[in-house]
Amino acid sequence: MKRYVDGYVLPIKKRNLKAYRKMAAKAGKVWMKHGALQYVECAGEDLKSMAKWGCVTFPKLAKAKAGETVIFAYVVYKSRAHRDKVNAKVMKEFTAHPPDCETKKVPFEMRRMTVGGFETIVCLG
Repeated sequence: MKRYVDGYVLPIKKRNLKAYRKMAAKAGKVWMKHGALQYVECAGEDLKSMAKWGCVTFPKLAKAKAGETVIFAYVVYKSRAHRDKVNAKVMKEFTAHPPDCETKKVPFEMRRMTVGGFETIVCLG
């Protein structure tokens, strides 16, 4: 079944993971409330083992610095149109009721985050 996915990659200081997890959990509830099918946030744990095969590692891709790890996150939708509708509702809610990340210091550097929308081409399971 085809789906649409928003993907995120961002470097974050390891000491900020607890604050990020709290912020992400709140954000995820908003996305799910407005119709996202799945919301997943992952913190890097084994990020360099594939380097021996010539792969670019996530820390290198995300330009992570010493003391940082990488967050890999994604939100799943039915389609691009569904994603656009869900995100419009999410942004409307965030504008009316800013999340902690709008009122407090964000636990990562927004300018270092990479985001993109992806159409699934293979989806098993």
